[in-house]
Amino acid sequence: MKVNHDAKNIAEHFTQFLAPEVATTSALRDEVFKIRHNVYCEELAFEQIKEEGKEKDEFDDQSIFSMIKHKPSDIYTSCVRVVQSRNEDELLPLEKYCLDSIQNKELHPSNFARSEICEISRLAVKADFRRRASDKFKGSATGAISESTYSETELRCFPFIAIGLYMAAATMAINTGMNHVYVMMEPRLARSMKFVGIKFIQLGEAIEYHGLRAPYYINPNIFLENLTPGFSALYLSIREDICKQLPKINKNS
Repeated sequence: MKVNHDAKNIAEHFTQFLAPEVATTSALRDEVFKIRHNVYCEELAFEQIKEEGKEKDEFDDQSIFSMIKHKPSDIYTSCVRVVQSRNEDELLPLEKYCLDSIQNKELHPSNFARSEICEISRLAVKADFRRRASDKFKGSATGAISESTYSETELRCFPFIAIGLYMAAATMAINTGMNHVYVMMEPRLARSMKFVGIKFIQLGEAIEYHGLRAPYYINPNIFLENLTPGFSALYLSIREDICKQLPKINKNS
């Protein structure tokens, strides 16, 4: 009861200070690319510095994007994308770079219709919004969480933004017909996500890919059935915001 009460407080705290936003215009997508450049190029040096200050790649043209805005400052804190595949030529990043890491044949992306698979990727959180002591380590830039056993007190320090991004991405995937969702993430992040009821299925061993990451799978049923009551309340709030904005994507593209 205590855990769920604290989780509900987190949901209320999130909606008070943070708001999910779909990148429905080219200007908003530029904001996404700037956040990614700040994290992936300037901070982590995963990619080279770009003259225009925007980090882009070949998968952006087949992606939809979401950000989390800090309401008091009106600043975008972070971003995430959902990479879709409309045909056999449009591979997911995981298929192009990490396909051999998938050892679970049953949940292999080749088993499903291209129109129903997607990948959550390029999650990035700006340093200015990782101020807590629990966030002061390199992995937090891409959503990772320090390894620990969460106590009732530590629950209050759970990184709202990373959770919000995954919930925004889940909403975008579910509401655009994506029934099979993949992500390459650090195993410790996957373990921490279980704490709030987001239970990814690990498909293979971790490999070196921008740090030690493993392939994971989730679908709408697994996602919706396992959310804890408190974080379910947060998801419903995020879903409401995201679903209002999704129809604008095609209109403004």
